[in-house]
Amino acid sequence: MRWLFGMLAVMMASVALTLLVNKDNGYVLIGYGTWTLEASLAFFVLFNMLLFFLFYLTVRGIKGLWTMPHNVRTWNRHRLSRRARGYLTRGLVQLAEGRWHEAEKSLLRHAENSDTPLLNYLAAARAAQSQGAHERRDNHLLLAHESMPSADVAVGLTQAELQLAHHQMEQALATLMHLRSISPKHRYVLKLLKSLYERLNDWSKLSELMPELRKLKVFSTKELDEVELNVQVHLLGQAAADPDEKSLAATWDSLPKSLRANSILVREYAQLQVNRGRAREVEGLIRDRLNHQWSEELIALYGLLEVDEPTRLLTNAEKWLSQRQKDPQLLLALGRLALRARLWGKARSYLEASIGEGEVPEAYRELGGLLDQLEEFDKARECYRKGLELSTCGKSPCPLPSPEVLGSRLPPKFLISPPSFASEEL
Repeated sequence: MRWLFGMLAVMMASVALTLLVNKDNGYVLIGYGTWTLEASLAFFVLFNMLLFFLFYLTVRGIKGLWTMPHNVRTWNRHRLSRRARGYLTRGLVQLAEGRWHEAEKSLLRHAENSDTPLLNYLAAARAAQSQGAHERRDNHLLLAHESMPSADVAVGLTQAELQLAHHQMEQALATLMHLRSISPKHRYVLKLLKSLYERLNDWSKLSELMPELRKLKVFSTKELDEVELNVQVHLLGQAAADPDEKSLAATWDSLPKSLRANSILVREYAQLQVNRGRAREVEGLIRDRLNHQWSEELIALYGLLEVDEPTRLLTNAEKWLSQRQKDPQLLLALGRLALRARLWGKARSYLEASIGEGEVPEAYRELGGLLDQLEEFDKARECYRKGLELSTCGKSPCPLPSPEVLGSRLPPKFLISPPSFASEEL
C-alpha cells in the first residue's frame, strides 16, 4: 500500500513539474573565459540529476566491489550457521529417541559453525556416554569447555553427572569439589555432592555438609530431617564398630540436643549399647524418652533389657499402665520383664492380655515358652502354631488351595481314584 501511494506521489510531482516547465522553460547561461553555455532551466536541472544518479551508481559499484569479500564471507557464515542449527535439532531429536550413534554424529557435524557449540558438545558427550565411549565423552567435554570457558559450571555439572552414572566416584568427587570451589552456593552442586557422599558411605563428610544444605534449602525440611537422621544412625553404627569403647558414647554426646531427643536415634543408640552388654547404662535413657514421647520400638527394647534387677524395671514399666492399659506392646514388655523376674503368674497374665489386645506373634512365642516350662504342652503347641501363623500370614490363617488346584499339583500316582471297597464287602 505504501508503494502505491509513493508511485502516485511521484506521478503527481512529475505532472506538476511538466506543467510548470511548459508554462516557463527558464534560461541558464554559464560563461567561462571565451566559452559560454546556454540551456533551458529544465534541461539543466534534468542534466544535473542524471549526473548525480550516475555518480551515485559509480560510488555504490566501487563500494560493492570493495566489500564483496566480506559480504561473501558473511553469507557463507550464515549459510553454515543455518546448516549447523539444523544438525543440532536433528541430533537432539535422535538423542531423545535413543539413537546414540546417529545423535553423536549429527551433533558434532558443523559444531564449530554453530551459534551454540557448547550445547552441541555437551549433548554429544551424553550420547558418547550412552555408548560406553568414555574417552570420546571426555574429549567432547574438553571441546565444550574450550568453546565457552565462562561456562565452566555447566560443563563441570554435566561431567559430574556422567561420571556418577558410570560409577566413577573418585573422578566425580574431584569434579564436584572443583565446582564447589568455583560456585560454593550452587544448589545443584551440593545436591550431587550429597548423593555422592551417600553412595560412598562417607557419613562424616555428609554430616559436615548438612548445615549448608539447610542454609541454602537444597531440599525440603522434611527431606533434610530424614537425611540428618540417616546420617546420625550410620555415624552411631561406625562408632559402635570402633575398638575404642568410649567412641559410641562420645558420638552420642556430640549430637545436638534435638537429635538426642529423637526416639529413633535413642533406640539405635540404646540397641548398640545393649549389643555391647551395657543395658544398665541406657535403661534410664529409654525410660526418660518413653516418659516424654511414647514409642512402640522403645518399649519393645525396654522389655528385652537384661539387667541384674528385672523387678525394678518391671515396677517402672507398670507405671505406664495407668494410661496405656490396652497397649499390646507394653503388655508384652511387662510379660517379658515378669519372666526375667520369675514371676510366672504375672508374666502369664500380661502375655495373655497382650494377645487379647493385639495378637502379637512375639507374645504367642513368649507364652508358648512359659507354658512349656509349666508343662502345659498342648497349650504351648497351640501358642506356637498361632504365633507362626501370625508371623507368616498375618492375623488370619494361611489360605489353603482349593481341592481342584491341590489335585492338579499332586504327582500322577496320587491322582488315581481310590479303589471302591463295595465289591469286597459284598
